[in-house]
Amino acid sequence: MTRKFAAEFGGPEAVVAAARQLRQDGHLLLDAFTPFPVSELDDVLEVQPSKVRQVMLIAGVTMAAFAYGLQWYSAVVNYPIDVGGRPLNSWPVFLLVPFEVGILAAVLGGLIAFLLNCHLPALHHPVFDIVGLERASQDRFFLLVATRETDTDENILRHALEDAGAFSVSEMWSA
Repeated sequence: MTRKFAAEFGGPEAVVAAARQLRQDGHLLLDAFTPFPVSELDDVLEVQPSKVRQVMLIAGVTMAAFAYGLQWYSAVVNYPIDVGGRPLNSWPVFLLVPFEVGILAAVLGGLIAFLLNCHLPALHHPVFDIVGLERASQDRFFLLVATRETDTDENILRHALEDAGAFSVSEMWSA
């Protein structure tokens, strides 16, 4: 069973140095909580890019194509009406609805993907129990780390965090 620890650091240089050292030692870096973006942490934490944009593109294009196909089928195959001598497949007439429906589907798909990606709605998370975490939005830097599966001594990670300069180290309890 892996144990999770949250360590509090005083500055961005300290948290980046600790994250690099812990990554080098083979510990699993889960997340960092900082009052402002620290770009060096993205490389150390191996943050993956979000898939929200791809979901929005696929949802929007798919729904727009479906709406265009539905209009084309109803006007050309199912119920053809010759109006003013124009061709049955007059594509400029069919563009407004697919555009609007495509935008709507992209927004809904993006919202759903965002909520799933962020694990929302989450009314409680074990990270909320970390003492002093509210200072992560003011002047403190927190690093969330998990132990390696091969660790036999349960305090190796705690000592590694303390040696890296952490002000405090607290263990997270997950439900």
